[in-house]
Formats: sequence, structure tokens, C-alpha cells
Amino acid sequence: MTIQPEAGPYGPSRSAPAEPFTHPAFFYRGAADYLAGTTRFVRDGLAAGEPVAVAVPRGNLELIRGELGEDAAEVSLLDMGEAGRNPGRIIANVLRAFADLHPDVHVRIIGEPIWPGRSAAEYPACLQHEALINAAFAGRDVTILCPYDLDGLDPAVIKDAERTHPVLMDGSGTRPSPGYALESVLRECNVPLPAPPGAAAMSYGDGFCDDPLGRARAFAVEHAARIGLAGERLEDLRLVASELAANSLDHGGGSGSLRIWSEDGQVVMSVSDAGHITDRLAGRHPADPRQLGSRGLLVTHLLGDLVRVHTGPQGTTIRVHFDVGGPAGA
Repeated sequence: MTIQPEAGPYGPSRSAPAEPFTHPAFFYRGAADYLAGTTRFVRDGLAAGEPVAVAVPRGNLELIRGELGEDAAEVSLLDMGEAGRNPGRIIANVLRAFADLHPDVHVRIIGEPIWPGRSAAEYPACLQHEALINAAFAGRDVTILCPYDLDGLDPAVIKDAERTHPVLMDGSGTRPSPGYALESVLRECNVPLPAPPGAAAMSYGDGFCDDPLGRARAFAVEHAARIGLAGERLEDLRLVASELAANSLDHGGGSGSLRIWSEDGQVVMSVSDAGHITDRLAGRHPADPRQLGSRGLLVTHLLGDLVRVHTGPQGTTIRVHFDVGGPAGA
């Protein structure tokens, strides 16, 4: 992605014949620093007549709302802790959902998907999401500013932000990132996802059983209910199991395997088959009502609390986490 030397603090100058999409990481320390950078970004956009959205964790959202005062009414405000609970749904359900409403003007979005308190299990999905933003918005007239808390986040997370953002910004100004490495990050995020030895398992399709979808659904629901998943969340798991099993039958060689287990207060379901996902943004494209065929991976991202994918020529594994007793927030 080309970085133009004449880029301003929040994106390219309007006269620069540059890649219109910009994706700066904003490094800050403390609330005052955070508010100075984010509210300037918002107010500059409003002054230019540009649509602006802010998707950050609730505490930071309230700080920004209070600092903006009456200007907050002109901004789309979202709690990223809910909307981005699963990082895999942010591109389609938050960023594209807003940007696609305004196809003919420059759009500004603050997106904060990584904050102190994100779990070790969630972080690789957050890292992959930040890298994929660059592929999802290439060529779009959009600026997505991503705040990073220098005091609250591990230094390794800050180094990763330099690898996933072409532009870096802090109190001293804006500069191209010397560490930007999109392809390297995406390769590192595509890691095998083995199930633990005690996981319940079943196979479906290609003669393993009659009614493979029904049996996969029943198996998943039975074991998830034993672990403690109930109500709407159990129905969400039922739908995801059905969609992923259908993908295996249609696109994964006609058969697959399903595993399910309990981990850290969650039900974890893993589906593996012989398919190979070649679209790096699969499951992250907004749904087109005219689209034919399965939307199983998009549904999975919208309903799961965390989704991880490993894919290659030898097959694909999709792992979905569901909080026991908690909503997905989709």
C-alpha cells in the first residue's frame, strides 16, 4: 500500500494522487492524550462534511461522547465491546456497515478492536482483523483510525500494530510504518487449531450417516447443553453447526468432522473438512440479499463470540466459541 509523503495527520491530502484508503495506528497515553487525538479526528471530519463513526469500548466511548458534547449527535457511536466482541464480525458488521452507507464521500471511522482486557485467545483474531482491514478497504475513500493504549497494552501488541498499520500516529506527528507487513501477519495468523484430547467428536457425510445435517445439529446441541449452553445461545450454536456442516457437504469434499468441548467458561465447537478457503475475506463480506448460495461463515462470525479459522490445501478447520450464559452481542 503506497504511503504518500504529503499525507496529513489523519489521511492523504485531497490533492494527492494516492491510495485513498488510510489506516493509521494512533498511539496514546492517558485519557487526555486519547481525547485530543480522537476528538480532533472527529471534528475535522464533521467540519469537512464527512460521515464519522466511532466504535470503541464503552468506557472510551463515554469519554468521547462527553468531550464532543452537542457534536456527538452528528456521529454514529458504537460500543466495540458488544459490536466487536468477536473480531471476525467487525469488518462486515461495523466498518463496512457504516462505510457502505456513504459510497460517494470520504468516510472517517475510529475503530478500537484491541484494548486491555482482551484475552489471549481473542488476540490472534484481533491481530488478523487489523491486518485484513487493509485488504477489505483498499481503494476505498475511507480513513480508519485505530487507537492503541501504550500504558495498558503489552509492548508486543504495539509492535504488532506497526505491522498491521501502514501509518503510525502519536503526539509527535504522523509517519509511515517501517514495520508494515500485511502478508507476514496473515500467514502467522493462519495456524493449526487442534481440538483437545477429551473433545466429543463425530463425523458426517459420505456414508457416515443418513441425514448428516440433522445428526450434526443434534450432536452439537446435545453436548453443548450438557456443558451448560441454553436458550437463544443454544439455538445460535444449532444454526452455526448446521451452516458449517452444510459448507462441508457442499464445498469441503462431501464430509466433515465436528468436535465440541468446554474451555474457560465457553462451549467450543470445531468443524473440519477437506475444503480450502481461498478468499481471505470469506465471512467478512456484508450479506447481499441477491447472493445465491451459503453464507455460513458470515452467520458463524455474527453469532459466535470468537471465531478462528485455519485453512490450506489439506483442509480447513473453523473453531467457534460461545459464552455460557452470555449473549453474542451481534
